[in-house]
Amino acid sequence: MQDIVTSIKRYNAGRDPQRLAMKYANLRRDPFVFLRGSCHRFYETLPRDKLLRAAPLAWACGDLHLENFGSYKGDNRLVYFDINDFDEAALAPASWDVLRLLSSILVAERVLHLNPGESVALCQRFLQRYAATLASGKARWLERDLAQGLVGDLLDSLRVRKRADFLDSRTELQGKRRCLRIDGRKTLPVTDKQRDKLKRFMAEFAATQEKPRFFRLLDAARRATGNGSLGVERYVLLVEGRGSPADNYLLDIKQALPSSLLPHLPNPQPHWASEALRVVTVQQRMQAIPMAFLHAVKLGKRSCVLRDLQPSDDRVEFGEAHRKPRQLAGLIDNLAELLAWAQLRSAGREGAASVDALVDFAEGHKWPARLLDLARHCTTQLEADWRAYCLAYDAGAFALEA
Repeated sequence: MQDIVTSIKRYNAGRDPQRLAMKYANLRRDPFVFLRGSCHRFYETLPRDKLLRAAPLAWACGDLHLENFGSYKGDNRLVYFDINDFDEAALAPASWDVLRLLSSILVAERVLHLNPGESVALCQRFLQRYAATLASGKARWLERDLAQGLVGDLLDSLRVRKRADFLDSRTELQGKRRCLRIDGRKTLPVTDKQRDKLKRFMAEFAATQEKPRFFRLLDAARRATGNGSLGVERYVLLVEGRGSPADNYLLDIKQALPSSLLPHLPNPQPHWASEALRVVTVQQRMQAIPMAFLHAVKLGKRSCVLRDLQPSDDRVEFGEAHRKPRQLAGLIDNLAELLAWAQLRSAGREGAASVDALVDFAEGHKWPARLLDLARHCTTQLEADWRAYCLAYDAGAFALEA
């Protein structure tokens, strides 16, 4: 038990206490949330296996799991569905992202209302589609107009969402002026010092943009969302956009920390001028269309990623997916394709293996079964860690001083 207490506390040291308390409570909920919020622990306990060292290098999301795929507005303002969180991005063996995604399927049995045989079948389906897509050697993307099933339903719902309705769900009108709605869960108030810092930052950032008035700051709040990053410095920003009050925009700015993969990688990494530049660069390489307003910036002395606000609910609803088994199977196919396309798209960049090397890897016959065995091992370890965490949490080991 002490091992997991030390690991979790060390990794989360220095975070905002109010939001860190939320994270600790979230981790207690179930093993799937624990996996999402303890990426560092997954790699601390990674099995020592040749497959996890000898696979060709590829650019990796690093924290790939079922809920790390979602919709977002591209820099062309169209809606896409893709891998969408790159905080842990690194150059890693191509098998690492696959292993973490498989582990998330096995751990999510309770969320997906599956029995062990069904979750294993989904893993095998993922491996088959991933290998076939990688072996094709061609990077594609999910066509918005052709997307079907759960992804198609999500994208269709977002196409008809009006900006005014979206703003109204997160803001309040005071006369003709908008301000952010502080709900105590996803948004928390900022201090005067934080507000002043954000005003200075946005004024400096706006001065570098083609349309500086677009980025005039109207309001700000601390953002309390996510799992792994909960507690790091993060804000939601309400800016002028194309005009008040109906055409304001919401932006997200979040501190970028070093990838938790770094101590465990068998290969050297490129030198990055900042952690935010690492996140943004890898995201631009792996996504088919970059996210809107994606920038690596400095907020005071901290390296941060600025981007369009990506609502946490713009994801597939897995809690209901079990009611549509064919659509769930189709979704697993989509996720496998997205990962393979992202690896192919970023192949050959700064140490990543060539497309030909990835194709050769995909055509191997022994690694899929071995990777599934390793995912079972990781799942057993993760569930044991979660049980130990629950005992420690209930005993008060993660209580924070007021």
